[in-house]
Amino acid sequence: MVDIRDIFSWIKALQAIYQINRKHLTDLDAAIGDADLGINMDRGFTRVVEGLDLNQVSDVSGLLKTVAMTLIKTVGGAAGPLYGTFFLRASGVCTGKDTLDSDDIVAMLEAGHQGVAQRGRAVLGDKTMLDALVPGIEEMKQQRMKGAGLEKMLMQGVRAARQGMQDTIPMLARKGRASYLGKRSIGHQDPGATSAYLMLKTMAEVFAQQ
Repeated sequence: MVDIRDIFSWIKALQAIYQINRKHLTDLDAAIGDADLGINMDRGFTRVVEGLDLNQVSDVSGLLKTVAMTLIKTVGGAAGPLYGTFFLRASGVCTGKDTLDSDDIVAMLEAGHQGVAQRGRAVLGDKTMLDALVPGIEEMKQQRMKGAGLEKMLMQGVRAARQGMQDTIPMLARKGRASYLGKRSIGHQDPGATSAYLMLKTMAEVFAQQ
């Protein structure tokens, strides 16, 4: 089980990981995008952490909703609306919850994924963040069906997300600015998928300590 403080720890850890990977994400984005993803993710989550106060949120849903609204307001490009939608949809399945079990976490991630897919009008294979999210979440579902505990579920999901991220390299981009490059988008790892992988990896590392 994880509680609101664990979720808060995850968000704080995300701020740190996006700050560390600011240049890496920006370099990936420079090859096929606007060269601003790392900058935007760092800025957005820095603002999130600066504005979060556990005394002002009553449950997990309230915390995630605060994250969502801050990202929508402060993150430029496509990342703001997409990640904002992810956390907003995730908040909807956590209403009234003070703690989350493994099934709640999968439901939260699935809701976020569905929001991103609808907002971005993308599917698996379009060379987007979904190419890390979808295999990661699907593997978590499979692990739950096998009776895996929280740590194993998350770690196996991260492994699948990492593979999904790497699988974007030979893909032709069909969504976003990268799609404007046509065949020139082939051979580059998708920055959005990389940012999504980092999000799941950070979650696993933080929650595995509980």
